[in-house]
Amino acid sequence: MIYTTEVPHLNSGIRSAVTLGKFDGFHRGHQKLVECIKQKSGENCRTIIFTFDLPYKAYQQKCMPKLLLTYEEKREVAEALHADILAECPFTEELMNMEPEAFVKEYLVDRLHAEYVAIGSDFHFGHNRSGNPGVLSALGEKYGFTVEIIEKERDGEREISSTYIREELEQGRMEKVQKLLGYPYFIKGEIVHGRQLGRTIGVPTANLIPPPMKKLPPNGVYVTQSSVGGKVYSGITNVGYKPTVKENFIGVETYLFHCNEDLYGQEAEVRFYKYLRPEKKFDSLSELKTQLDIDVETARAFFEKEYGQALELRLS
Repeated sequence: MIYTTEVPHLNSGIRSAVTLGKFDGFHRGHQKLVECIKQKSGENCRTIIFTFDLPYKAYQQKCMPKLLLTYEEKREVAEALHADILAECPFTEELMNMEPEAFVKEYLVDRLHAEYVAIGSDFHFGHNRSGNPGVLSALGEKYGFTVEIIEKERDGEREISSTYIREELEQGRMEKVQKLLGYPYFIKGEIVHGRQLGRTIGVPTANLIPPPMKKLPPNGVYVTQSSVGGKVYSGITNVGYKPTVKENFIGVETYLFHCNEDLYGQEAEVRFYKYLRPEKKFDSLSELKTQLDIDVETARAFFEKEYGQALELRLS
């Protein structure tokens, strides 16, 4: 997959099938859009995910929201979905103020040579979000490309959206989050040195500091799986401040089952499956160890019941 922060100029004779949107999370609805453009791919037709590096709402509120996927994670998921090009265009003031037709003419027609465009039913673009699916369809007729408006994926009576996923994530409902995303929610980062107190109670842990822009689940203990150095480990993860040992920063600390390797400096991907309990301050390390033993057994039982064993789950 080609990744670019500019909208590319395709060579003459090369056409494209394009989908546009914020794509925060690349949830099941987003994946449906990508599947639509992949059906149009061919020798002279590139599949292009056209997105922006900052949601429109951030410009309105002049704040940077926490993201379901960091920019790096978004690139990796897009590649797993087998798109040809991910164009993550900087959402500049100039772009924000473009009229819908000017946007279509410059980017979709002149640069991308679009022959097919797939959008969600709530897609808006252009100055003051004045462009909508009806406007884009009319412009498609004018400039010679097909627009397909894709209805939202649903979870029961509710449409699947990044907002819905954020609500569920904030409640720690990781099974629901996984259902809506189509894959387990994950956090990535480099394993760093901690205080190594876990080793003193027979529970060595891998610590990572999450990216500041990443939206985290609530503080607490979770059933997780982690990929490190090409291996997959089941485990339990604490998100939070570790009040028993008085940490003053939010970290992600994971006890990896059956792992005795030195993992410092390696990148880990921690996938969240189930919320177990809130973060709690214990009166002693001995009490903490007793609770961790209970958490470990609960996690093992979860994987045995749900998967028969600790299986790695990824986007197919």
